[in-house]
Amino acid sequence: MTLSHRHICPNIQFDDYIERLISELFYSYNIRKDRVKPSIEVEEVRLNIETAVPCGLIISELVSNCLKHAFPDGEGELNLSLKIVDDKYELIISDNGIGFPKELDFENTESLGLQLVNSLVKQIDGDIKLDKSHGTKFTIIFKELKYQDRI
Repeated sequence: MTLSHRHICPNIQFDDYIERLISELFYSYNIRKDRVKPSIEVEEVRLNIETAVPCGLIISELVSNCLKHAFPDGEGELNLSLKIVDDKYELIISDNGIGFPKELDFENTESLGLQLVNSLVKQIDGDIKLDKSHGTKFTIIFKELKYQDRI
């Protein structure tokens, strides 16, 4: 590797990645898109690797939770949006399913998946909020992390 290549920041076309990820999760959980309808609204976003990896893991975990728990009758809607608001990113993952358990505190839970989500949100210096008023809605606001040069 020459010195001129050391400062290249690998970026991921995140809008394309999210589409593929959601499709693969539906396939993995054997969810038919005519029964659980995905609505994906993602602006054209490129994220560096420091931000893209944790963000992809957050999406994977929250969408997986939705597909496993939100729709016991097998029907509903899953919504995912990612947009730029001022100098930050706003990621929203919501569903119109049975809702998040009232007694469960998503920030202090035994669930390893939710512990992972909370840890990853901190990793990208983000804030996460949960709205349980209609189904389940997670809103995560974060900034792109500074790329760390590799040796």
